[in-house]
Parts: sequence; structure tokens; C-alpha cells
Amino acid sequence: MAVFSEYLATHAVYEDAIRPLPQTMPAHRRQRIVVLSSYSQSLTNFRLELLKRMVDAGHIVTAVGPEDDARTRSALSRIGVDFAQIPMARVGLNPVADLATIWSLWRLLRKLKPNLVVPYTMKPIIYGGIAARFAGVRSRCFLVTGLGHVFSQNGSATFKGRVVKQISVWLYRRAFAGANVVFAYNEADAADIREHRMVRDESLIRIVPGSGVDLDHYAFAPPPSDRPVFLLIARLLKDKGILEYIEAARRVRHLYPNAEFQILGHFDPNPVIGVSRDDIQKWVDEGLLNFLGDTLDVRPYLAGCNVFVLPSYYREGIPRSILEAMSVGRAVITTSLAGCSDTVQPGINGYLVEPRNVDDLARAMVTLAGNLPLAADMGMKSRELAQAKFDVHVVNDILIERMALASP
Repeated sequence: MAVFSEYLATHAVYEDAIRPLPQTMPAHRRQRIVVLSSYSQSLTNFRLELLKRMVDAGHIVTAVGPEDDARTRSALSRIGVDFAQIPMARVGLNPVADLATIWSLWRLLRKLKPNLVVPYTMKPIIYGGIAARFAGVRSRCFLVTGLGHVFSQNGSATFKGRVVKQISVWLYRRAFAGANVVFAYNEADAADIREHRMVRDESLIRIVPGSGVDLDHYAFAPPPSDRPVFLLIARLLKDKGILEYIEAARRVRHLYPNAEFQILGHFDPNPVIGVSRDDIQKWVDEGLLNFLGDTLDVRPYLAGCNVFVLPSYYREGIPRSILEAMSVGRAVITTSLAGCSDTVQPGINGYLVEPRNVDDLARAMVTLAGNLPLAADMGMKSRELAQAKFDVHVVNDILIERMALASP
């Protein structure tokens, strides 16, 4: 208990940032909503338009994340959303830290007394769902952006992985108990939720086409036409297909020496599943890779490539990075797994390749490296598909309507 108390003391909730509920709430501001994330910047990178819609509909919204990021606070404040910090480790299992997260969430929810809690990604869903139940929050709507690494083929390949998966299923069931709706980004995730009986009433599952993409913010940009430039944007996990991308790049460069291969993303703290800084530096020193680091704005980098590549075998929902590349107008090469495959019409706006198959990936990259006009034409088709299927405003219409948050 002393260890638990010490953890709480060093990871305090920033309650001073929470806006007090007005003494007299206008009739149209009926709902107080709490949105839970495992990465504070994702609130503005991925959820800003949804948060705007909630505020515009007259609701009082508090967004919650583990990092006290000044940019995030400022961006949320500009649209009328409050921010609260909660301790939450994004990866790994630490009973003390995880109990502290549930306790802090429970305290925050008891203080705010929200009508609705909306968690997304694995840990906020599990710990936020459980904390919301104990705090007596009546409405709970979940955004399953992907079931997580433990539900991937690689994640459950070992005995330990299978045990963690079973524990995760048990926790998901507890979190989803009494849910109003569970949004899934693809049919494979919905099927797993049904198969593992994570919800008692399967009619609560609703499939939506990812988080959507802001077509105006990620405006079309003509691709370069002088040489092949391939770009991979992802958290630097092995399951994102980074090792396969590097090996395929070696083969493509043998045929097209002027081709450039870029990676943009941040390192993961887990050395078992992450790509190391030493690995990245080795590929840079080899002259094979241009490592772009991390950024708050991917648009200039998308504009500078011809082809976007994500050879992921991670358990994706629908990768936001692909949607952004499509909106900018880029040909896409990704895997045939659920989530990734929802973004590509093979031979129309890109190619689907077999996961972990370097030969398959290299063939697709060689095809586009040798035919930049084809890559440009596929990019136009990507933009059209993004407009038809993945417009963030259309996606948010679905979410707002199903969560009963539309303006009266």
C-alpha cells in the first residue's frame, strides 16, 4: 500500500485544470462528457474534430491523457475543451501503476460526475470502462481503434502471449459490461469481440470506417515526379513491418539506385517489440534510410513522397497514417490484414501484400518505382476513395448520432 501511495503522490492528477460545472447549466448543454486517451497528443491529432462536434452540440467536454503537453492543452482550450492529466503507462503490465490509473480515473470521474465516458485504445477502454462503472457513470461508449498487440498473430504466438490475451479478454468483458455502444473499426475486430463474448448483446457493436480524415487539412498535393520516394510513418515497432521495409528497400535500390526510403515516427520504450536507435542509425549509416524523426505535422513529408508504405502485421483498426496519405493523394502499399486492407482497392489506389513477405513487398515497390505516372494515378484514386469513404465529418456524424449527442 505504501508503494501504491507513493506512486499516486508522484503522478498526481492535474485537477486544477478542470473547469467547474456552471451553477446554472443551459438546457441545451445537457451532457458532461469525458474522453479518455492513452496519449495526450492523440486528442488533437486524431480526435479534434469529434471534440469540436461535441462542444458545438452544446456539451461540456473534458479530455484526459497521461502527458501534460502544453500544445495539447492550448489546442483543446481554443475549442472549449478542458484537459486533465491521469497517470497511465501506454505499454507493459505493472499492477501498481495500473491500479493507480484506475484509482485516479475513479477519483476524476467522481469529481466531474459525467453523463458519458468515451474511451479509446486498449488501456483507456479497460481501465476507464472499469473505473466508470465503479464511479456510477450511466453512459459509456467505446471506440475500439484496434484490439492491440496481444490479439495479433505475433502477440499470441507464445505461451505468455496467450495468457496475456486471455487476461485481456476477461478485462474487456468487465470494461464493456453495461456499454451503450462499442464502435469497431473493422469486421475482424468486431468478429473477435463477438467470438470472445466481450459483450452480451452483439447489437451493441457498430462498425465505423476508422477515425476518418480531415480532407481539407490533409489537402491533395502533387507528388514528386523526378525519382521514387517511399515513406513509412509509424510508431517504431517491429510489428509495423519496419524490418521487412528495410529489406525490400535494399532490393529496390539495387534496381533503382536513385530511390529514397524514408521512415518517420517515434521510438517505443519496449525493446522487445520496438526497433532500436542503433538499428535506425545502422541503416542511415549504410546510406539506405533517411530517418525523419518525429513531427507534429506529417503533411510536408507526405507531400514529398510518391508512395506510402505500411507493411504492418500489428493488429490495426484502420491506420490513420494511411488515411492521411490517401487524402494527400498517395499510392499505398500495405498488407492484406484486416484494417490495412480496408484502405486499398488492389491495382486501383495501391497494392496489398502478404504480411512479413519481403518478396511480395519488394515486387510492389519495384512496380511503382519503375512507373511514377502509375503511382501518381493511384494517388488520385486514393484521394477519391478518402473523399467517398473516410471523410472525418461523415464518420463523426455516425458517432454523434449513435451516442445520442446531436443538438436538440
